[in-house]
Amino acid sequence: MILFDTHAHLDEEAFHPDRNETVERALEAGVQTILTIGTTADSSQRAVDLAATFPQVYAVVGIQPNYVAQMKPGDWERILTLSTADKVVGIGETGLDRYWDYAPIELQQDYFSKHIQLSRERDLPFVVHCREAEADVVDLLQREAEQAPFKGLMHSFCGTPETAAACLELGMYISFAGMLTFKKNDELRETARLIPLDRLLVETDAPYLAPVPQRGKRNEPAFVKHTCACLAELHDKTPEEMAEITAQNARTLFQLN
Repeated sequence: MILFDTHAHLDEEAFHPDRNETVERALEAGVQTILTIGTTADSSQRAVDLAATFPQVYAVVGIQPNYVAQMKPGDWERILTLSTADKVVGIGETGLDRYWDYAPIELQQDYFSKHIQLSRERDLPFVVHCREAEADVVDLLQREAEQAPFKGLMHSFCGTPETAAACLELGMYISFAGMLTFKKNDELRETARLIPLDRLLVETDAPYLAPVPQRGKRNEPAFVKHTCACLAELHDKTPEEMAEITAQNARTLFQLN
């Protein structure tokens, strides 16, 4: 099986004790590529460093919306510089979050647009975080699309079919994480069933939200196979077929073919 984990946070403290072993377990599980995602300037630097350390790891750099109010002078300039580093394949994670009251929504929107502009300048896709802000995200994406084309993905999607349809219409990819496997999430599985095969991605968001049957444990890239298997069942594919479909989609989006 050939798997591609499109979203993990390998720089997190949870992986300090066994980061090397975590990557090794991912390889043993068939995960050939892992994207480690920045959430701050420091985290993005660590992502770039990890990409330089592990052949199968690539970096995405940016400021996650909950952290934009905590940025220090020079942090955005650091992101601009890091976006040109070797093995950086995307911009983010960016987006909007109304669940946590960590940053004014206007500031989040400003930096969401800045990340999209940077992704255009670098010809790299952007990665969208959305929590309790679906209408706001869709509105901003639609306004940005009127200005110039873009390419991006909705990470850890848990929204409505209407939001998914709006994002697909804008050319976005849709990525599913461990929540897809949770027993209560029948509506999310029905939404996932509606996504065209050529727009599907899978991820872990490790170390968070481990999928069934690993729920409650620290999540790690090796566990992406469980979400992939769930997605395969929804689309009447074998796990191996869905792994190849989602891996090829990820390679296409992140220009790793």
